[in-house]
Amino acid sequence: MSKHIFTLLFLLVYQSPMFAKSWEDIDTPVGQHSDSIGSYSNGCLSGGKALELTGPGYQVIRQQRKRYFGHETMIDYLTNLASRSEKLEIGQILVADIAMPRGGRFNSGHASHQTGLDADIWLRLPSKPLSKGELDSVSPYPVVDTETYQINDYWTEKHGLLLQTAASDDRVSRIFVHPVIKQKLCDSQWKERDWLQKIRPWWGHYYHFHVRLACPEGDSQCIAQAPPPAGEGCGAELASWKPELTKKQTKTVKTTPKKKRKPKIPPSRCIALLHE
Repeated sequence: MSKHIFTLLFLLVYQSPMFAKSWEDIDTPVGQHSDSIGSYSNGCLSGGKALELTGPGYQVIRQQRKRYFGHETMIDYLTNLASRSEKLEIGQILVADIAMPRGGRFNSGHASHQTGLDADIWLRLPSKPLSKGELDSVSPYPVVDTETYQINDYWTEKHGLLLQTAASDDRVSRIFVHPVIKQKLCDSQWKERDWLQKIRPWWGHYYHFHVRLACPEGDSQCIAQAPPPAGEGCGAELASWKPELTKKQTKTVKTTPKKKRKPKIPPSRCIALLHE
């Protein structure tokens, strides 16, 4: 099918009010074997697997959202990370959003998390499993003072150890953290530092970190992200993230409304998966 014909079908079917359907309306996965389709920010997931809500070393928070589905590789990664974390006495891992049952675009919030290969993990590390009431009301645990652009007193060596453990898995493509957290890791003494290349600075990640796995072998329609730049990423690259507002600027900062972007055309297989 030519690109022009497919685009026309997309406009007639996918965006038609008569056929309008949201990925968030779907509460069941489809397919036997996991297959990530498209890119992290424009794709979907066939054969999504649900992460058990509670397991050795971890718990799923905000369970009512039903965003605990992922590629089977991600589910294995998370359970393995939780098991290793428990053995290292780091604490309980609180798993937040992974993906919806068939992946796809969220109505609001995440731009990525569409292929079941992204997961958010909170930096709050309880020493024991939370009760049902605590799970429903648990609050974020910021380790960065965003006003002063510094690590705060909530940060411990366990956070660094958890991030090292998370990044050391060969399946990991990137881990997004706040630039201040990246700087803290860069300044720490590590026997091995290769894993620092995967730790990427990104705004907003001051109370959780975002794990992104590489496209699993055999997922032919999964679009991989380019590898991170060579090196640890601890020099000029990281320094470029530090805000440099003058006193005058801090008083007169103007916010320009962002133009609403048109949704990207998803892969044809995703459209079929949405309406299956």
